[in-house]
Amino acid sequence: MARSLWKGPFLDQFVLKKLLSADAPAPIKIWSRRSYILPQFVEQTFAIYTGKSFLSVKITEEMIGHKFGEFASTRKKPVHKKKEKKK
Repeated sequence: MARSLWKGPFLDQFVLKKLLSADAPAPIKIWSRRSYILPQFVEQTFAIYTGKSFLSVKITEEMIGHKFGEFASTRKKPVHKKKEKKK
């Protein structure tokens, strides 16, 4: 179910505060995967929390309107062991 238009996009307030207070080019660490990406975030680098570690993502214009969590997967791909050939 989509968010109603009159409410506007959801954004945690601390994400905006961190963006305004950040001076260094270091990635901005955020835990809010549910916040929407706004046009002010273009060309910024964010470190999005995946539940275990942070994943650095550079925001582009195509990402506007999506949520941060869409670009930082929380699942790992399964690793299958290779069988040795018998001689």
